[in-house]
Amino acid sequence: MATILVTGASGFLGRYAVEALIASGWRVAVTGRSEPDLEGVHLSVAADLLRPEETKKMLEYVKADVLLHLAWFDDPRLRWHSTDNLSWSSATLKLVEDFAAAGGKRVVFGSSCAVYDFSARTLHTETDKLSPGSLYGEAKAATANLLLAAQNGLGISVVEARIFFCYGFGEPVGRLLPDLIVGISKGEPVPCSDGVQQRDYMHASDVAQALQMLAASDFNGPVNVASGTSIPVAELVAEVARQMGRPDLPQLGAITRSESDPEVISANVNRLNELGFSQKHNLTSGIAETLKRSGIERQ
Repeated sequence: MATILVTGASGFLGRYAVEALIASGWRVAVTGRSEPDLEGVHLSVAADLLRPEETKKMLEYVKADVLLHLAWFDDPRLRWHSTDNLSWSSATLKLVEDFAAAGGKRVVFGSSCAVYDFSARTLHTETDKLSPGSLYGEAKAATANLLLAAQNGLGISVVEARIFFCYGFGEPVGRLLPDLIVGISKGEPVPCSDGVQQRDYMHASDVAQALQMLAASDFNGPVNVASGTSIPVAELVAEVARQMGRPDLPQLGAITRSESDPEVISANVNRLNELGFSQKHNLTSGIAETLKRSGIERQ
């Protein structure tokens, strides 16, 4: 049985990924700054990935066959332009180099749709010329390009999972869904943008299953991880409010959107579909799962 090491395992998407991997029969090892306390894992080890000496010792101890790298600086408000992205890019390159030296063979790098030029087009495919509009996107794109260029020399295979708009239980405060849930739970009006902008949303459990399938595949290079269908943000807002029984609380249009905010961000998912991937959740069931895990009863 292959061992897969998950970084960022205690994070929002990491927890879903660990669940999907265990359910699919992987032997799962996890790591974090503090030892992750996750049910069903084979091994849990503390390591600060920004400290190379800790990372190297952890990798030599775990001896994983596959690496699913999800850890990154992820403050929802600061990540776009924080110079911490540079530290995480450097740490990721060293992590993969040491993973290969410890006998690892395959890497799934958790990248982002932020690598794309959102001003160039609305439907993004893996062959697009990259021109990110943020330091976060630049760091993800540069890191992925270097890993892909180095994979043969390191004796590994690399797949870059370009994750689009993921939602679910455990999202950090400062993102739309958790802020919406908190506000409605308090019975308070929740200021929102007009919500006409369209985004490609996919529930975290489906994203996690796609990552699991990529880890088990022989795919190489970039792969969009998304639903392939964009919806107005207002539709997600309305569904949350409806299921919580307070459709009166979201205030669409109370926040002015930036003029640079793209009207549509959508993914071409032909490569992902080649895996035989299919979503479990639609928007209704995805929001229901999120509210249930949040301990909120639907109205």
